[in-house]
Amino acid sequence: MYSITNKKAAKVEATTFSQLGMNENDIEEILRCSIDMLCDDEESLLIVGRQVKNEKNGRSDLTAVDNNGNIVLIEIKRDKKDIENRKEAFEFQAIRYAASYAKVESPDELVKLVYAPYIEKYRNEYEIGELTSYELGIRKLNEFLDANDVTKFNEKQRIILAAGEYDEQTLSAVAWLNKNNVDMNCFQLTPYKINNECYINAEKILPVSGYEDYYVNLMDKAKYVSKKTKDITRRSLPKISDMLEWGVVKPGDVIKAKDHNAEAILLKNGNVSVIPTEMSIGSADVRKIPMQTAVATEMSMQTWLKSVYGWSSIQTYNFAVLKETGETLSKIREKYMEKLSSENTESE
Repeated sequence: MYSITNKKAAKVEATTFSQLGMNENDIEEILRCSIDMLCDDEESLLIVGRQVKNEKNGRSDLTAVDNNGNIVLIEIKRDKKDIENRKEAFEFQAIRYAASYAKVESPDELVKLVYAPYIEKYRNEYEIGELTSYELGIRKLNEFLDANDVTKFNEKQRIILAAGEYDEQTLSAVAWLNKNNVDMNCFQLTPYKINNECYINAEKILPVSGYEDYYVNLMDKAKYVSKKTKDITRRSLPKISDMLEWGVVKPGDVIKAKDHNAEAILLKNGNVSVIPTEMSIGSADVRKIPMQTAVATEMSMQTWLKSVYGWSSIQTYNFAVLKETGETLSKIREKYMEKLSSENTESE
């Protein structure tokens, strides 16, 4: 990381969580509240558990459900020293915890064992009203599964490892497990301290992306269509900045949250100016609505949609709808990419 002053770059040295006085619980809480640090705009996650005890009294750090209905185990270590000081290897500890989740056969069972106790622990974060923790949990989980069109629950389990630093043995083991179809990701969390503020860079280091994910066709219009649309990885999917450049969406467009009344105005930087839920933009001239007022507040589309749905992370493009056409951004993106692919094929 570099800071720029008067067009001159100065390297900002990374620090460590230990030097910042942060322990594993601190990192765990950061990720619990902001798990989208380990996701992207193409994935939805709902955190359902923290420090869940299994039948052998082992405690898993964070538990989530993804948009495919799979249970996701998130294990956290502060640094390489913490990993090396454990009697059991980091990755195998995670596998053992994940194996216990393989026995969960239904949303009801997950809520009873994991989600309801989690809601009870963090009651102040939910509008429970007259509902019990179980009733709210089953409602929220079913809403999440229904919204993501999940038909099969917990067919497989995923593992995410997050640490400030890894030892070579862990990385070697995870690479081998990936090669043998075990769904395990490693994220490296690198902290920086700048002007007494802490910044964290979250980088996915395993599994490594294939070289083809980085190849870009020299023809601009074929930039994202060198492979069939269905084969394009999440990493290489065009983002909102690309869609604005294409002109398929434009600043001032009204974006709706899918199946919700919440509306926002798309800005030229890809963020949105959010309108309170009780208001409707309707036929108003959006250019006359200030970007930062008591009426509207600028934020990322991910942050806005997370607040609307109450999820930990959300597939932005699947749940953002262009009000003018009623199509999701995902559908608009897909149609434009198919058009480019067709044009590219015809020109060959």
